[in-house]
Amino acid sequence: MLFSLRLGFDHPNYLWLMIALPVLLWIGYGSLGALGSFRRWFAMFFRSAVWTAIVFALAGAQLVWVSDKVTVMYLLDQSESIPSAKRQVMLEYVTKNVRRHRDRAREDRAGVIVFGREATIEIPPFDDDIYLKRLESFRGPADATNLEAALSFAQASMEEDTSRRIVIVTDGNENLGQARSLAARVAASGIGIDVVPVMLESNAEVLVEKIDLPTNIRKGQPFEARVVVNNYAENGSASPVSGKLRVKQKVGGEETLLLEEEITLDPGKNVFPMRHRIEQPAAYVYNAEFIPSSDSDDGLYQNNQATAYTYVRGKGRVLMIEDRSRLGDFDLMIGALRDNNIEVVTQASDSLFGSLAELQAYDAVILAGVPRVSGEDVEQLSSFSDEQIAMLVSNTQQLGAGLLMIGGPEAFGAGGWIGTKIEEAMPVDFKIRNTKIQAVGALALIMHAGEMAEGNHWQKVIAKSAIEQLGPADFGGVLYWNMGGDAWLWGGKNGLLEVGPNRKAMLAAIGRMTPGDMPQFDPGMRKAVAGLKRTNASVKHAIIISDGDPSPPDARTINDFKKNNISVSTVAVESHGQTGSQLMQRIAQQTGGKYYAVASGRALPKIYQREARRVSRPLVYEPENGAVPEVIFPHPLLEGIDRVLPPISGFVLTQAKESPLSQVLIQSPKPGSPENASILAVWQYGLGRTAVLTTDAGARWTSAWTEWAGYEKFHSQLVRWLMRPSGDTGKYTIATQVRDGEVQVVVNALNKDDSFKNFLDMNASVLGPDLSPIPLRMRQTAPGRYVGSFPGDKAGSYFVNVLPDAGETPLTTGVTVPYSEEFRVRETNQTLIDSLASIQPRGGSAGQVTPPLDEKPSEKLVDTNAFRGGLELARSIQDVWPWFVLAGCCLFLGDVFIRRVAVNFYWIGSAWNRVRGGSDEKESIVTARLDALQKQKDSLSDSLERKRSSVRFEPTAVDHTDAADFGEQVTESQVKPKTQSANLPESQGASYTERLLEAKRKANK
Repeated sequence: MLFSLRLGFDHPNYLWLMIALPVLLWIGYGSLGALGSFRRWFAMFFRSAVWTAIVFALAGAQLVWVSDKVTVMYLLDQSESIPSAKRQVMLEYVTKNVRRHRDRAREDRAGVIVFGREATIEIPPFDDDIYLKRLESFRGPADATNLEAALSFAQASMEEDTSRRIVIVTDGNENLGQARSLAARVAASGIGIDVVPVMLESNAEVLVEKIDLPTNIRKGQPFEARVVVNNYAENGSASPVSGKLRVKQKVGGEETLLLEEEITLDPGKNVFPMRHRIEQPAAYVYNAEFIPSSDSDDGLYQNNQATAYTYVRGKGRVLMIEDRSRLGDFDLMIGALRDNNIEVVTQASDSLFGSLAELQAYDAVILAGVPRVSGEDVEQLSSFSDEQIAMLVSNTQQLGAGLLMIGGPEAFGAGGWIGTKIEEAMPVDFKIRNTKIQAVGALALIMHAGEMAEGNHWQKVIAKSAIEQLGPADFGGVLYWNMGGDAWLWGGKNGLLEVGPNRKAMLAAIGRMTPGDMPQFDPGMRKAVAGLKRTNASVKHAIIISDGDPSPPDARTINDFKKNNISVSTVAVESHGQTGSQLMQRIAQQTGGKYYAVASGRALPKIYQREARRVSRPLVYEPENGAVPEVIFPHPLLEGIDRVLPPISGFVLTQAKESPLSQVLIQSPKPGSPENASILAVWQYGLGRTAVLTTDAGARWTSAWTEWAGYEKFHSQLVRWLMRPSGDTGKYTIATQVRDGEVQVVVNALNKDDSFKNFLDMNASVLGPDLSPIPLRMRQTAPGRYVGSFPGDKAGSYFVNVLPDAGETPLTTGVTVPYSEEFRVRETNQTLIDSLASIQPRGGSAGQVTPPLDEKPSEKLVDTNAFRGGLELARSIQDVWPWFVLAGCCLFLGDVFIRRVAVNFYWIGSAWNRVRGGSDEKESIVTARLDALQKQKDSLSDSLERKRSSVRFEPTAVDHTDAADFGEQVTESQVKPKTQSANLPESQGASYTERLLEAKRKANK
């Protein structure tokens, strides 16, 4: 059976109305008798059809196609716990199994899904054999087994017009998701599940399980760390394994070797203690690694390392990041903070932190007048990466550290921070929205880098980087060469548009850009200078990226740039020898721009971010005769500070955020728009605090502050207000442990008298290895004991911050998951495999566990028919009740027509006889009858005519004798008719009219 078609009903209870049909026919049989036999039965037929159509429509009539086609989806486990050789054997098994058992006449379908941490469809279900030599689509991480994702993907990818079966090829070591619960729902939808077990070898395996550190490490106090190493083999058949144990300590980017010794591991767990002391408060990461003497003693290398994290508190510590080119500008402020017992650690912008763990050593971070990209030459360029910016923001928002930005000529919007997450975290915006402030720049980009490796890709990246750096009032344009010559990417002849209302459209246009090979510089540069001249901006700049082979620009074009004070920076990429480089360098020197030569596209975004800052120079505001800032809002951090501060000679323009949480504390009277004149603004951002000081700390704009008596108090109170609370944590302890993919956080709380602290409303937050926030809820489980947990399914460091109660010092800790649970287990999970196969699908029989997958697909395994029956037949349903409604309406009209109109169908037979060429006998009979009637009519007319002529009046002679008698004068004409009438032949008898007159006279007597 390929398919069959039948009629079904969505609401079959309405079919009971068909019982009324005989009653309807009985009533109709009597009431329709006047129609005659034929029309009566015809009307009863239409009436029955109308009633049936109405009942079927009410019952929800459906057409149901039933098919015995089978779709099989093969789910191949590509996680790293399975050796790569067996992962290749899976493909061979699938191709052989499909080729042997797929029913081509029935048009069975087969598909393949591969999965590790994520699931990907390799081949969608289709009705042909599978020829799969290697996997093309699987590029996801393989450090986990997510059976749930694979089952969900398989269910979604199979259409419901066939019977469906899933064949899972796996070792069953699930460590993400809940496959059992999803498999039950899959089976409830009629999908069967077979499992092909992958048996793992029972080789020896060494796992470094953890580094155990005390939870209450104090500065200068010795403690014991323990490294736990497991020498494991199936059935306990492990033998001693020799190798080297190495333990390292990492703090602030520096790594120290603490231990390295040769050890021998006995079967089972081995514990190695290590005495250590921490002298400086900071965040410390410990790493333990085991290196076996022989590779045959260990199956997987991924589980040979473990890490641990601890944080030792001291007095408040602050990290100050300075620009390498301006080291020393903030020495006065650093000295003032240290005099107030705030420890300051300085860091140059070209040697930044590398992880969030390093930031945990500090209670606040200060960006001291530093731009996002710093350095002059390509080799010296350094920048804050997107990841490092995200770390700074997360360190404040989720972990409670403070963040302060201090102004300078290259800070805030003038430093390229526009559009970053740092701007989101600050109490002010770096973009100026006030049109009265003429902080407008114009930037033209000339693109010619198609010949470099991935040239089109990098041209789009750098163009987007530059446009994103521009403020809403700035103007931007892109020139590129196409088959029609040099053209603006947007803006028509003007070329440059205001960025604010057009930023999204500009970025979208850049994504569609396809620059060609520019033959000469001059046409594009003339368009650029003409567009920049027409633009009303205070700073105008152009950037050319090229390999240098276009012909050089005309001298008049260069002079036009110089005359209009428009600088041109050039970026040479894969230039054609020394000639190309010299040409590009000469253009930059002649116009006052900067020349860069790069060999890789990866350096380009930094260059364009730095160059885009040129048009942000108007954001630096240096009013004539300076300005005297004033305190306009009382705040605890300004306690004891004079309301009127010493004068300043400049600051960076910002835009106050439209939020009630943002507080502007100090403001300059210049410029006239208060929303752009913020000097000091603060707000609460997540668990931490952020602040901006838009002027500097004494090097350029606040030289009058260096002699101010309140200098030290102002800066120390500002920084101390921002810092994460670092007081005594009281009698709280926090501990973490990893178990079965979950990280458990336990907090014990005691009062000063050692009694339990109960019913605390603890707030907690967690940052994952990818800096994404993870929800954590702490619940009291016993007197003074609070427990929470979160999934630890990703390798890396997790940072936990718990605020025990309002006003309390936060408890900060971290836990490191060195490797996925995928690498902890080396046995096939037969229990899970059996449970998945034993689930009975709806309308079918339970699946089966096939013979295991060996080094090659065994004949017994390939012979297992995945396309067999035993599943619920697929049904495809289509509602047809609307058609029954339509049919009922049409049949009702037929019923009315039959009852109201009598139709003679004799003409059909006549027409048929004429077509056949025969005579119409019935028509001849009718014609004969009509002829006879016509003859009778003619005969009657003649008879009447004779009668009328026989009574015609004829005058005769008068008898004068008789006429003398006046009383009885009778004319001849009166006598003659009587005589003639009396003498008519008797055979003619009385006429029809005479008989009627006679009958009338009799009736009147």
